[in-house]
Amino acid sequence: MAWTTKTYQESLRELLRDAVKERIGREHATASRAKLKRQLLDALDERHKFELPPTLVDQEFENVWQTVENDLKQQGRTLKDEGTNEDEARAEYRKIAERRVRLGLVIAEIGDKNGIKVTDEEVSRAVVDKARQFPGQEQQVWDYYKNNPQAVASLRAPIYEEKVVDFLTELTQVTDKKVSREELYKDDDADKAAV
Repeated sequence: MAWTTKTYQESLRELLRDAVKERIGREHATASRAKLKRQLLDALDERHKFELPPTLVDQEFENVWQTVENDLKQQGRTLKDEGTNEDEARAEYRKIAERRVRLGLVIAEIGDKNGIKVTDEEVSRAVVDKARQFPGQEQQVWDYYKNNPQAVASLRAPIYEEKVVDFLTELTQVTDKKVSREELYKDDDADKAAV
């Protein structure tokens, strides 16, 4: 069969259509996973109330607050631009730090009691993925993680969290529900405000 210009163009359109469809499917799957994870973490946070180690909360708060200050500085914005003041913002971010510490401890306990581990191979794959984000600098990225245990821990922690979330998801009865694109991407905070 000889390729005509029309056939070639139709094939290209079909390939492009398939590629876009696949990408949108991946984006929707990622958004669905994020929503499921958020609901699971919200449920864990609701069910586990206990006294938190003050030093862990203080450390987490300082990390969060430093990130907020750096982000505002980079954007040339202030807390006033965000519709708040320092006292209100500090109180809000302290709650976020407390939630992070609580969930971190709960997730660590669940993972520990159920023998969930992150393998060296999984960490190596994460390092390779990071290195791919910096073409031409792969060796420097690899060396950075090889020589910096704290950086490796920053890769290991989210892998561990995802494995615990996967474990908990397997234990729960998750049902698929068809939703519109708008509902899938709707802000969870807007959902809570409406209730």
